[in-house]
Amino acid sequence: MSWEDVLKRKTGRRGKKARKKRKKPAKGKRFSKVINGKKRSFGQAGKAKDGGDRIRPGTKKGDAYCARSAKIPKCKNPPCANALSRKKWRCRGSKSMR
Repeated sequence: MSWEDVLKRKTGRRGKKARKKRKKPAKGKRFSKVINGKKRSFGQAGKAKDGGDRIRPGTKKGDAYCARSAKIPKCKNPPCANALSRKKWRCRGSKSMR
C-alpha cells in the first residue's frame, strides 16, 4: 500500500461526532426534534387542500386543534408530541394565537 492510498483512506473517514445520522421524522409526521438524545416526531405530514402549510396559528382550525389537544393529559417525560405541537400552533389555553 502506497502513501497516497493511506492518505486517501484517512481523509475519507470521519470521527464519531461527524458520523451522526440525520434525524428524519417518523412516517406520517412532519417535524422532528432531538431532546436528551431521543427523537420526538410530531405534526401531520403533507399539505393542506390549498397547498399551504397545515399548521396556521390564529385560524379556526388552529382554535379547534388547541381546544382538542388541551384535554389530552400531560406526559410523564416532557416534552411529548402534544406539547411540541401545541407550541407550533401557538396555543394559549384553548385558543390559537397569531
